[in-house]
Amino acid sequence: MDLLRANLHKVRIPEPTNRIHKDECCVSFDTPRSEGGLYVDMNSFLAFGRDHVAWNFEKSENPVYLHIVQRRKPDPEEADRPLKKPTLLAIGVEGGFTEQEPEYDVTFEIVVLPEFISLPFPSVDLPEKVRLAVDKVILAESADRKQQLASWVADKKKISAHAMDLQQLDNGVIVPPSGWKCSKCDKTENLWLNLTDGMILCGRKLWDGSGGNNHAVEHYQQTKYPLAVKLGTITADLEGADVYSYPEDDSVEDPLLAHHLSHFGIDFSSLQKTEMTTAERELDHNTNYDWNRLQESGKDAEPLYGPGYTGLVNLGNSCYMASVMQVMFSTHPFISRYFEKQSLKAAFAISQADPTLDLNMQMTKLAHGMLSGKYSAPTQEVII
Repeated sequence: MDLLRANLHKVRIPEPTNRIHKDECCVSFDTPRSEGGLYVDMNSFLAFGRDHVAWNFEKSENPVYLHIVQRRKPDPEEADRPLKKPTLLAIGVEGGFTEQEPEYDVTFEIVVLPEFISLPFPSVDLPEKVRLAVDKVILAESADRKQQLASWVADKKKISAHAMDLQQLDNGVIVPPSGWKCSKCDKTENLWLNLTDGMILCGRKLWDGSGGNNHAVEHYQQTKYPLAVKLGTITADLEGADVYSYPEDDSVEDPLLAHHLSHFGIDFSSLQKTEMTTAERELDHNTNYDWNRLQESGKDAEPLYGPGYTGLVNLGNSCYMASVMQVMFSTHPFISRYFEKQSLKAAFAISQADPTLDLNMQMTKLAHGMLSGKYSAPTQEVII
């Protein structure tokens, strides 16, 4: 604890504009689910795997890290559940791919380098500055997640034609900062605030019976009030707020969202994200399914493992880019330049302050991830 207090000046409390990396190492493809977990630098908010965090300490002299470890929860029913091969290219229906996702236990601790001294978190014994900084890192949306989402929605979101001259009724409605409930049923999740009259109503009913009871869309059909924002997605920077336009039938941008929220007394600067946006749900559906059991021409696809046989996760709209990368890194010039002649440590040593924005570092990271075989083994849970 004394060593932590001596380095307290190296700990920063993140601001809303800071990029928080906590999903993946910036120089490798290690994640919190990797054997050594992930270490978040509490000054720069960069993340490093167990084999690479010492490099960052040598370069930056930042000694305080948040160690994040995720371990899959055991499923007692999994061993007794027969493995059924899908017969349909569909999700969540009989004969298709399962929608059930594994659950993970997450643990945190404070680690002080170079001795790797571990301190439990949460703990009332930790300095208040450290507790506050770590809480903000844990609650923040990660830079990796934001980048994935931006890639997924880049060609989808547009400024709504109804945003700039949106009519808002002076009906005296004041929306509380929490404790929301649908005005027509008991739903307390998947709630949408109509930006014209301030009505809070539940979303659409999904195919499996989850979601809402269609009250928000029914309200639009009755009133033709065009825009609604999903409560639970509004944050201090408004960056991820999920705004839906019913007449345009799409998620949209509302440049005047802050003004539209303030009309109903909503102080968005105090709100924290509690629910996924529509785009995030789409992204999760495209990244979390196990396609390894996909059949081709009536035959089981046989997975290959080892150096040179590492796959790339498809976001749903990145398969063409993935295929180009696979081809590029099968050629001698790319293999020689970014794998054989340059180590990860050498690339990191010459990288800029944020290695996630350094092209040479990221190309080297990709080369070593794809060609080393480290992430291509039957026992691995995660591929690139």
